[in-house]
Amino acid sequence: MFRFFENLVDPYCDYSPDDTPPTRLWPFMLEYSRPFKSVFLWAAIVSVIVAAVEISLIGVMGWVVNIMTGDPAQVWQEHGTALIALAVFILVLRPLVQMSGTFLLNQTILPNFGTLIRWRSHNHVLRQSVGWFENDFAGRIANRIMQTPPAAGEAVFQVFDAITYSIAYVVGAFVLLGDADPRLMVPLLIWLSLYALLMRWTIKRIGPASQASSDARSLITGRVVDSYSNIHSVKMFAHNDTELSYAREAIEKSRTTFQHEMRLFSIMDTVLVFLNGLLIVGVVGWAIALWMQGLASAGAVAAAAALTLRLNSMTGWIMWALTSFFRQLGVVAEGMETIAQPIALTDAEDAPALTLDKGQIDIKALSHHYGREAGGLDNIDLAIKPGEKVGLVGRSGAGKSTLVKLLLRFYDAEKGVIEIDGQDIRQITQDSLRSHIGMVQQDSSLLHRSVRDNLLYGRPNATEEEMIAAAKQAQAHEFILDLEDPSGRTGYDAHVGERGVKLSGGQRQRITLARVVLKDAPILLLDEATSALDSEVEAAIQDTLYGMMEGKTVIAIAHRLSTIAQMDRILVMDQGRVVEQGSHATLLAEGGIYAGLWARQSGGFLGDSEAAE
Repeated sequence: MFRFFENLVDPYCDYSPDDTPPTRLWPFMLEYSRPFKSVFLWAAIVSVIVAAVEISLIGVMGWVVNIMTGDPAQVWQEHGTALIALAVFILVLRPLVQMSGTFLLNQTILPNFGTLIRWRSHNHVLRQSVGWFENDFAGRIANRIMQTPPAAGEAVFQVFDAITYSIAYVVGAFVLLGDADPRLMVPLLIWLSLYALLMRWTIKRIGPASQASSDARSLITGRVVDSYSNIHSVKMFAHNDTELSYAREAIEKSRTTFQHEMRLFSIMDTVLVFLNGLLIVGVVGWAIALWMQGLASAGAVAAAAALTLRLNSMTGWIMWALTSFFRQLGVVAEGMETIAQPIALTDAEDAPALTLDKGQIDIKALSHHYGREAGGLDNIDLAIKPGEKVGLVGRSGAGKSTLVKLLLRFYDAEKGVIEIDGQDIRQITQDSLRSHIGMVQQDSSLLHRSVRDNLLYGRPNATEEEMIAAAKQAQAHEFILDLEDPSGRTGYDAHVGERGVKLSGGQRQRITLARVVLKDAPILLLDEATSALDSEVEAAIQDTLYGMMEGKTVIAIAHRLSTIAQMDRILVMDQGRVVEQGSHATLLAEGGIYAGLWARQSGGFLGDSEAAE
């Protein structure tokens, strides 16, 4: 039974991802609700039936009061069959109807609707560009991915658990009182009008207040995660108090916004108590007055009393459900600020995969300034032959890393074209482009998974033997065998911690190198590939690096000029332009910028350390 309802909707069903999802709330909710259309319809129908049954029971109880005025034996003789049927209905049919509604809500909608939104939102966010991620807190993005789906699920739950039910119940109440005496509908109508005004007042304010609270909570998450992910810097500079103050600002903002939100609920509850008093006195008092005049039966009075007391107990729940509904929509609206942003960097329509048979890279009139007037690249023209090894040199901020990011299409160039084997990288799929490029970055962060998982990220279908061979080639196999994490996992199964924090910089770098060795891509990008290695380890894996380069087109960024001195060609960049190029010996003989950098090196590093790119 549970499994039947749980499998009515597959939250991972196939769908066509939309690069420009709806940015307005209701179209957004509708888009995610499409797989649930039939389930929502049945949930609404069952909710109305349940409300009708509850109203009918109150009317039936009034009938029971009326028939009890006669002789008990005669009552049983005349109405015994009906009373037995009523008991069977209450004991058997009513639970079945309510159970089906409960299962639709609890087993079908709540678990699957939130899962579907989270799955598709995560898919959408993963497709965003690197630049998109660089403009936001990872913690805030994750927080919105986590809090939006349950909020959307809770909003839908309230629609069928409370809103549909309450509307049907109020309509049934009018029918029941009108059947007893149409005049009893008047105080109910007055109360309902006042109740609607209170509801409108509350809803108008609770949505914005809820969104403000949600924004404040996301701000806390972003700041706290920022502190935790940079805990080494926090400790190294003894800035615990600074981080506490930084977080306290956000925490205090969250407290004050939440206080404002709760004031609205307190006002609502206070006014609601007064309105419910008017409801009870108005309907029951009038029913008693009619009974005293002989215009209403005792059963009608009993039904009116039961109905108003039931409405009295329901009104707080209905109001809370409605405010919860709009409060959750406020959370969804806040989450949409992240998960409904369009994908700015997309594949061209019907883009083919990259066909790479040589590895020729042509860069034509390339400029990119990140939307600013300066920085980045300025009108670069460059041709890199298949299998050529090119070193990139230049002071920090010269544009080296920008060139690599554009080659990987982490950004689209503002002007110019990059071609690989004659194919414009904007006209091929991003995945196929990056699958043909191996890169070792200066920041050798790893996934918080096992060493094996991190290595196989380079080539998931690699065999165990191929993985170990790559680790040995990067001088990583021996230290991997000695690893053990706090859970007792050892060797290649040991987990490396967030961003590889449980390993030294050199160990992380060697695992990164092994991963690229395993990938064996025809184009190789090295961004300070040996920066985290000590001289002894660097010397040991120089052969590995040169072995990795064999037969590949290589672009290597280096501040340690000795690591690129044997390259086929060295490009010297300055202020976004290529200002010198040639072999190591040629550039030294020219006596230009490269020769000056070489002369000023100390221990193999550039002496100039301007602002980072």
